[in-house]
Amino acid sequence: MTDEGRLTDTEAAVLAYEARTWPGPGAKERAIREGLGMTPVRYYQLLNALMDDPRALEHAPGTVNRLRRIREAQRARR
Repeated sequence: MTDEGRLTDTEAAVLAYEARTWPGPGAKERAIREGLGMTPVRYYQLLNALMDDPRALEHAPGTVNRLRRIREAQRARR
């Protein structure tokens, strides 16, 4: 399902996971492995790419804009 302008199911799921709150340390990483079937490293690689993808911004503007603000703040501290 990679129509032009649409996210894949996996990409949409990554954004949905990122919009959630997690109960404690390790819960998110465990959910990534079990629910998405990928390593946390792969998850964060995909998430980082999605932050610059216009399709992701259209799909989840609040989440993507929040992540971009966090990334910019981290860059500014360096």
